Amino acid sequence: MADRPHQLQLHPQHPYDGGIRSHYQQRGPSATKVLAILVLLPVGGTLLALAGLTFIGSVIGLAVTTPLFIVFSPVLVPAAIVIGLAITGFLSSGAFGLTGLSSLNWLLDYLRQASRELPYEMDQAKRRMQDVAGYVGQKTKDVGQEIQTKAQEGRRT
Repeated sequence: MADRPHQLQLHPQHPYDGGIRSHYQQRGPSATKVLAILVLLPVGGTLLALAGLTFIGSVIGLAVTTPLFIVFSPVLVPAAIVIGLAITGFLSSGAFGLTGLSSLNWLLDYLRQASRELPYEMDQAKRRMQDVAGYVGQKTKDVGQEIQTKAQEGRRT
């Protein structure tokens, strides 16, 4: 037995049946897909028809009004420019107004929050200053004692 090579046998559990295509061909579309197509096809068709009618109406309107635009262009072009500038002015003034109001609102909220937290922060600052003063005092005392100790050692030698 030791001199025979080992053989590996494969037994597929599912025979090859043509891959993914045959898997989907065996099953038909689900009921929800069929229902979605039946509902959305008329809706899509109606919307497409309305888009076509709108496009045709726009082309006809443009064909009718183009001669009028050409005849009245010395009046219409400056009027369109003035109207465009006026609309731009109104929109920009509204945007600047909203920006200003939101900035003032942010500043007011910031000041309200700062006034609420100020006493707490002042207490913390006082405690930190007391801690620093105590530390500096202790350090000064330690350094003074060290200098005094070294001075006494210097006298002895």
